[in-house]
Formats: sequence, structure tokens, C-alpha cells
Amino acid sequence: MPTDLSIILPVINERDNLRELIPRLTEFARQLRLESEILVIDGGSTDGTPEIATELGARVLRERQRGYAGALMTGFAEARGEYLLTLDADLSHEPAFVFKMWRARGRADIIIASRYVRGGVAYTSFGRRALSRILNEVLRRVLAMPVRDLSSGFRLYRRAAIEGIEPEGRNFDVLEEILVKAWANGYSVAEVPFTYFPREAGHSHARLIRFGWDLTRSALKLWGLRNSVASADYDERAFYSIIPLQRYWQRRRHRITVSWTRNAGRTLDVGCGSSLIIQSLNNAVGMDFSMGKVRFLRRYGIPLLRGSAFALPFKDNSFDCIISSQVIEHIPFDDALFTELKRVLRPGGMLVIGTPDYATIGWRMIEPVYGFLKPGGYKDEHITHYTRASLTKILERHGFIFEEADYILRSELIMRFRKPDAVAEAHPKQPGIMSRAG
Repeated sequence: MPTDLSIILPVINERDNLRELIPRLTEFARQLRLESEILVIDGGSTDGTPEIATELGARVLRERQRGYAGALMTGFAEARGEYLLTLDADLSHEPAFVFKMWRARGRADIIIASRYVRGGVAYTSFGRRALSRILNEVLRRVLAMPVRDLSSGFRLYRRAAIEGIEPEGRNFDVLEEILVKAWANGYSVAEVPFTYFPREAGHSHARLIRFGWDLTRSALKLWGLRNSVASADYDERAFYSIIPLQRYWQRRRHRITVSWTRNAGRTLDVGCGSSLIIQSLNNAVGMDFSMGKVRFLRRYGIPLLRGSAFALPFKDNSFDCIISSQVIEHIPFDDALFTELKRVLRPGGMLVIGTPDYATIGWRMIEPVYGFLKPGGYKDEHITHYTRASLTKILERHGFIFEEADYILRSELIMRFRKPDAVAEAHPKQPGIMSRAG
């Protein structure tokens, strides 16, 4: 029978606490009629912890690598449940609270028992509480995470949210690393208010200053991920960026594209990412090759699918409008791309396509500066370089009719084309009669 829940307990010398904790967790699972297992991940106890855990029905495993991260990853690797629950074995994480977390599982892929959302409380010393709050607030802002308690280890994970994550952290810094990487993969997070009391027996194995230092070092590494196009919410965050130029650029692109397409009928956004363009249109389907970005956008109730621009998974003449914004420069040139765009667009339909114009002085200045400031970033992902003239020539060769063009700071080009209707395609104009906009 499938296992509903795996409960993972990293421990070092927690014999007395386990005598109370394991029976309470077992009773919780029984009351909810869950198929469950309890995994005790031992870090080298000398007080008989493994023996008492086995006696109480838990599966005892030795951590594969020293440290909290090693214990956690051992548990994840060995767990069989669809959901994975992690909590401290010292009774500072109240077992009865698991009922609330389990009920909240439909809200997000990761549920956090949070001390710092409204309704949450932490009963610790003033100094410890203040330092923890400051640390979490700084991390939240630096990493742009919509979470107030990134350091809470009391969590309920949907298995899919952590599969494939290979953390670099070795201690408690693994907590924020897992959270950030899951969020960057498009998984959702929700916090449930929790009241924290210090442990009832034994000695704490956490050292707050060391914990804070580990988290800070980890945050510096994760900052790069959060600000890369690999992060599922990159486009959405850029629209609200605190950097004026980035915010202006995103909003100018949004205004041009949406003003042209808002009444265009059934629309396909190819390579939609997490942009506000697909979120602003009323009759649109989003498609992206990145499953993380598709996963992220699902929370908004938008029709979405994962697919390739070289083989669009739609029938001929399926859409009144197609948008391809900031896509074609990221993939190798292939005529099949433009053939597919034309195939799924109905006769008379609109194509809006955007890309940097490598013929402009603006883009030739901007891209080298960006590449210098962020080596290996966005600049290096532009593998096919277009100009207004070259892109117009390609699209007209595929039968599209140019209608209008606009720019963002004379650098990023956005053009509108029309697919000829059936009559126009059957009776094409003679060369030299139709004028072209340059």
C-alpha cells in the first residue's frame, strides 16, 4: 500500500524526548488514517536513542553525511511517502500542530510552521528572538522570497517539490537552500502561524551565531539563482523590480505588446515565462519549455503547457494571435520555428515578435556592459542575433506582412506582422507592388 506520509526526525541523544514524541506522532497518523512511517536519522547518539526509537516502531538510519543537512538528505532519500514532514525531536515543535499542517497541504507544495507570520509567536530570550527575526527579514529581502520564516525546520513537503535538489549546504543553511531552489523551480510555499516554545529536555545542538553565518554565506550563493532567468518567477519579479531601468524596460515591453494584442482573440504566448503579458490577456494560452515557469504560472489559473517552439503542439490555424517575446534569440536559428508560428496562426491572424536589435547602437552598448557586470548571465544566453532588417526578411519570406514596429530605448525591437488571409495567399501581389516598412 502506498505511504501517505514520511516523518523525518534528525536526532542526537534525544532518547527521553523520543519516548513522548514518537507515540504522539503515531497517534496523529492513526487518527487521520494515514499510511505513515517514522524515520529517525541518528547523528551518533550515545544515550540509547537508536534502541528506544526502534522499540517504538521507528526506522532508524545513520546519517550518510555529518551535519543537519546530511541527516535531512538521508531522510529524503530513504522516505517512501508522498508527503515528507520534518521537525525537531526536542518537542519544541509541538506534534499536535501537525494536524494544522496536514489540513493546509492543499494550499501549497511546501507548508512551513512559521513563527513570524501574523499569529505566530516565539517564546525564547529577547536576544535570540531579535537576532532570529532580523536574520529572517534580511534573508527574505535579499533573496526576494515571500516567506517570513525561512529558518524554520518544521515543514511539510510534497515529495515532488524536493526531488532533484542537491544542496550544497552542510548544516542548517540547507533549510533556506531547499526553499529557494524549490521556489525557483516553480513550487509554491505557504506559512501557517505557529507558537514556538524552547525544548523541554536535553541540550540544543543549534548555535545561533554559527547558524546565522552559515545562512548568510548560503544566501550570497543563492542570490545569483534568484536573479537569473533560470528562476521561475524571474519575469514577474522584473516587472516589479526596485531597479528603475529594469522596471521601466519590462513595463514598456508589456505596454506595447498588450496594447496590440488585448482584443486580438484567442492568443498563444510562446515562451511566456512568468511575464505579466500572459497574466494580462483574457483569452490566452501560455507555453514554455521550462517546466518550472509553467508550474509557477499555474497558481494564476492560466491555461498552460510545456512545449517546444520548433514543434508547437496545436492544430493548424488554432490561434487569432501569437506572441513570441524574448524567445528567438535564446534558441538556434531554424526555419522550422517560423514555419510553426505561421502554421498555428489562422489566416488574417496577428504575430507579435520581440528580440534585441543588434543593428542598434543602444543594444550594442547595453549588452557588453551587462556581460561585464554579470559574466555567464543573460548576454551569453543570446545565441542568435537578429536585426530589424534580417528578421523582417525572414518573416516576409514565410509570407507574413509587416504592419508596425516599436522599440524600447532604441534597443529591443517589437514588431507586428499579419498572416495573409486565404484570398491574399491565393492571389499574391506582384513583386515591387507591396511596399515594406524599414
